[in-house]
Amino acid sequence: MADRKHGGAVPPTETEINAEDWDGEDLSGQHRTRVAFVEVDLVEATNSGGVFEECTFRDVRFNASTHTDAAFVNCTFTRCSFFDASFERCKFVGSVFDRCTFNLLKVTGGDWSFVGLAGADLRTAVLTGVRMREADLTGANCQGATLRGIDLSGAWLHNADLSGADLRDSDLTAVDPVATQLKGAIIDVEQAVTFATALGLDVRPE
Repeated sequence: MADRKHGGAVPPTETEINAEDWDGEDLSGQHRTRVAFVEVDLVEATNSGGVFEECTFRDVRFNASTHTDAAFVNCTFTRCSFFDASFERCKFVGSVFDRCTFNLLKVTGGDWSFVGLAGADLRTAVLTGVRMREADLTGANCQGATLRGIDLSGAWLHNADLSGADLRDSDLTAVDPVATQLKGAIIDVEQAVTFATALGLDVRPE
């Protein structure tokens, strides 16, 4: 069962949509609150501006779907597939992902603060310009992922694997270089100074 970082319970749902085939459907402009989506097929669905609040998604296929300026606030995703899904300027504040797959996921911009991605496999994901303040990435596998321009201030990254990841332009002040795997990660000069300082080194100009 997915847990929320700050201890809040999973919001109860009031209605359920079960085993529907919404392959290629346009979800733009919809507003759903406390709906349970179970085994719904959203492959290649499009969504511009749709809002989902405190909804639960179980075994839902988001494969190759595209979402722009949409919101999934305080939602719970369990065993969902996000293969080749694309999210641009979307809001996922407070949402939790449990045993989901993220192969070739693409996220551009948007606010993913307070999300729960503990243990997530994000190795092939590409995230750029995303706000992920206080996100829970404990034990996440981000080996080789692209995480550029990400605001990770206050994020939980204990035992996360960032080895080989492209982390340039991201806020890495919450990263403990001792408790996080970073071998081969790509960083910029400013980030290198941040890590050196965290390790107790005295960085001075020549």
